[in-house]
Amino acid sequence: MDSERKKKIVIAITGASGSVYAKLLLDKLQQLSGQISEASVVMSDNAKQVWKLELGNEDYSKYPFKFYAKTDFMAPFASGSARFDTMVIVPCSMGTMGRIAAGTSDDLIARAADVILKERRKLILVPRDMPFNLIHIRNMETITLAGGIICPAIPSYYSKPKTIEDLAMTVVNRVVDLIGLENESYRWSE
Repeated sequence: MDSERKKKIVIAITGASGSVYAKLLLDKLQQLSGQISEASVVMSDNAKQVWKLELGNEDYSKYPFKFYAKTDFMAPFASGSARFDTMVIVPCSMGTMGRIAAGTSDDLIARAADVILKERRKLILVPRDMPFNLIHIRNMETITLAGGIICPAIPSYYSKPKTIEDLAMTVVNRVVDLIGLENESYRWSE
C-alpha cells in the first residue's frame, strides 16, 4: 500500500466497560501498521481506570502510538487541516455519544469527533452499554444522520469463537473492515 493510501487514524477510548475491545483494536492496528501512516490515541481518565479494572494492567501505555490528553486541543486531529481519515471511539460511553450528538466539543474526544463529522470523514462509535433507552437511540440517530457509523459491540458467533478474546475480536474485525484496512478474518460462508 503506497503512502498516499495509508490511513491516518485516531482511536478514542472512553470509560465504558469493554476495554478488551480497545486493547484488541490497538493490537490489530499494530499488526496492520504497514497500512497506517499515523495512529493517535486519546483516553479518558475513566478509560484508564476501567482498563486496569477489567484487564488487570496498564499496558495501554506500552503501545507505539502517540497518546494525547483529553484536554489537549493542540492535538493535530483537533483540526480538519490534519486530514485524519477515521476516528474510532471504542468503547464509546453513552455520555460521550451524547456530547458528540449535542456538538459540545468540550474535550478532545468530542472535538475530534466533531471535526471528523464536519470534514465528512469516517467516525465509528462502538457503544457497549445496553439496553438502549430512547435518549441513546436518538443520539445514535443524530450521529448517523450526521454521517457517523454506530457499530455496537455485539459479537457474532458463526466463527465459533473459543475464548472471550476470540468473541471480542469478531467486533474488532468489523471495526477494522469499517476503517477500510485489509484484514484477514473469518468471513460468512467462506
